[in-house]
Amino acid sequence: MSVMAIVKEVSEVVHRIRVKLYPSHLPGTEGMYIARTSNEKALTVEDVCAALKNRAGYSGNYSTLVENVKAYFDEAAYQLCDGYAVNTGYYSLYPNIGGTFASPHDTFDRGEHPLTFRLRIGLRFRRLANAVNIAVEGLGSRFGFVSRFTDKKSKTANLIVTVGGIFVISGKRIKVDGDNEECGVYFEAVGEGGTRIKVAEDLAENLPTKIIGVVPPLSTSNEYRVVIVTQFSGSGGRFLKMPRTIISNFELTAE
Repeated sequence: MSVMAIVKEVSEVVHRIRVKLYPSHLPGTEGMYIARTSNEKALTVEDVCAALKNRAGYSGNYSTLVENVKAYFDEAAYQLCDGYAVNTGYYSLYPNIGGTFASPHDTFDRGEHPLTFRLRIGLRFRRLANAVNIAVEGLGSRFGFVSRFTDKKSKTANLIVTVGGIFVISGKRIKVDGDNEECGVYFEAVGEGGTRIKVAEDLAENLPTKIIGVVPPLSTSNEYRVVIVTQFSGSGGRFLKMPRTIISNFELTAE
């Protein structure tokens, strides 16, 4: 008599990502909306290790775990800078040389051929994406929002901020206006106690839906959010009594 094995399909725990909808300003999508995640912060190595300890029951020493994870990323960065791709199983990081070369004998120019590092999602992450439920929580703030940050140097959107380069911020009701000295465009370092660095130079363009300016000196070891402080009311020349703060829901890597 043979023994039959009963195979039962096991589904993964369903994850949930909360999003809010914002009007799209992309060509050809007028009147439509785009989704942005509602999470208020980016998790640090310490945060993820704490979750591994508290939620997942990691039995090792927390401080040692943080130290080892940081050591891994330091070494991975070192290998990336030697031209190797790093495959974690969930995603791959790899160096990328931008621009074009005029001939096979052309030499490398850092301005014409910028070095960046790109991410490619792996099979494990693609499978996990099928277990994620997206919860739409309605419209984002009607008081203004940042939908897009374009870095002219790297030609990227919502990804990189190049120190000393030109930026274009797109959104709604973002014009910097008012007589309060706090009004302005800032780059806020991600993390507790993150400092805000103000764009000191005059803005080349300052409109309710678009701001153009020059990136101030930033630390390339930090991630940043775009912060706009303004008394713009949208009603003629009248200011709001108190400034309001608009913070991007995406983060930028300083280069």
